Amino acid sequence: MNQDTQVVGKYLVTPFTKISDTGDYLAAVSLRRGMHDRIFRFVPRFASPLGAMHYARTQGHEMAMAQQPA
Repeated sequence: MNQDTQVVGKYLVTPFTKISDTGDYLAAVSLRRGMHDRIFRFVPRFASPLGAMHYARTQGHEMAMAQQPA
């Protein structure tokens, strides 16, 4: 398991970053539940990998929480 992976309810939330061709950083997150894994890539670009990781982690956590029953 990736060290940044968090369990949020029934989901495993794993943020990712990638450097773009222009040198800035892109953010993405994996939401996994059982055998199903959905990857979301985000539009904003970041000057640092930490900024991209924080954004992906926050967005993934919010998305997983929104899927939880009230």
